[in-house]
Amino acid sequence: MEAERPPVPPFITVEAAGQKVRLAEDAWNTRDPERVALAYTPDSRWRNRAEFLEGRAAIVAFLTRKWNRELDYRLIKELWGFRENRMAVRFAYEWHDDSGNWFRSYGNELWEFDERGLMRRRVASINDAPIRDSDRKYHWPFGRRPDDYPSLNDLGL
Repeated sequence: MEAERPPVPPFITVEAAGQKVRLAEDAWNTRDPERVALAYTPDSRWRNRAEFLEGRAAIVAFLTRKWNRELDYRLIKELWGFRENRMAVRFAYEWHDDSGNWFRSYGNELWEFDERGLMRRRVASINDAPIRDSDRKYHWPFGRRPDDYPSLNDLGL
């Protein structure tokens, strides 16, 4: 049996739910597919855009492809709502392709957790918008977004 990934459901307070979202954001900003995949159940099911995945190996392969294509990726997530073992999250991330074209990708995720706090289901809807380098809003060094960095709301996103 795998260890718990606190906070675990049921999510009762906005603080606990918000902490879960921030932990996910922090992990994704490492761009380490193996580390990120550990937050999901071994049989986790995803829909990411029009792609359907099942299991950690598929998640690792997907994230490896993603971060090989989406360079200098930086992400901000924000809690939208929660109840018991489910959350709704909105997010935006910035990245560029190998030709130097910048994008901001906007989306919403629906999350469902098991009793240990591992995500067993993730449904993500995402849209990409080309942006100019001068329109970028995410300028922190690679890795975790600093605690004092503006939120999506603060950035007008």
